[in-house]
Amino acid sequence: MKFSVFTASTPDWTPEQAATTLAEQGWDGIEWRVVDDLPTEGTTVPADRSFWVGNRSTWQFTGIQDRVGDIARVTDQAGLEYSGIGGYQQAADHDGVDTMLRVTSELGARQVRVAMPNYRQERDRTGETYPELFDRTRADLEWAVSRATELGVKALVELHHMTITPSASAALRLVDGLDPEHVGVIHDLGNLVIEGHEDHLAAFELLGPYLAHVHVKNARWVDTGDTRADGSAIWQNVWAPLRTGQASVSDYFDALRTHGYDGWVTIEDFSTDLPLEARTADNLAYLRSLVPVSA
Repeated sequence: MKFSVFTASTPDWTPEQAATTLAEQGWDGIEWRVVDDLPTEGTTVPADRSFWVGNRSTWQFTGIQDRVGDIARVTDQAGLEYSGIGGYQQAADHDGVDTMLRVTSELGARQVRVAMPNYRQERDRTGETYPELFDRTRADLEWAVSRATELGVKALVELHHMTITPSASAALRLVDGLDPEHVGVIHDLGNLVIEGHEDHLAAFELLGPYLAHVHVKNARWVDTGDTRADGSAIWQNVWAPLRTGQASVSDYFDALRTHGYDGWVTIEDFSTDLPLEARTADNLAYLRSLVPVSA
């Protein structure tokens, strides 16, 4: 296995700082976040930085084709590989997806995430049922895979809560029949704590050749102390350090090894118990402790 960090989880660092620090710590690669996330007028970015707004390690999507050389220079100078590119362009945005596929190809980064729609948001916006939205997205994905094939890269579908693909079963139904050389699935341990959990080994076996990438973070559910009108408790999901979330990272790695997975494992730790540099260093040490030397 090779280990990388998704820069959504390194908001304090500039791209240069992220690449240099991660390389010095011994990470194998980096997964760059690409999205327009600059704060809008009136938006306050916390002093400790936001993962999602004003993240310094993010390459802005607008004008990204003009920054390919900069991304390559920063990555190459640090001696890091690309585990992939963390794109946010929705499958229905063909122009945006095409841009990300071409940038991925130019960088030699091999694979890029294509975002899946949020079912509830789309239902509120368009009135579409889940089957209607699913069918539309399948058509969009078929188009994306055709472009990925032309460019020699792979489009990735992430298992993500609140989207139409929260589980391995749902993702397989979406990608089934498409060429696994050019479309794959990101299995995400932390997201599955929130929605979509299936037995890990069963999910890996179900996905088969479509298991293309792995994201690791952790989460837990906490009682907010509030109740609904009927008196039932209201629970909320929060991000947690790798060792203390509800998911067992060690059991997860056991399942990956049993399945024979030997690809990229990308950390995107959104917990804040430790300062960022200590957090990334500790996460790498923990991951390495879970993988036999011969693996």
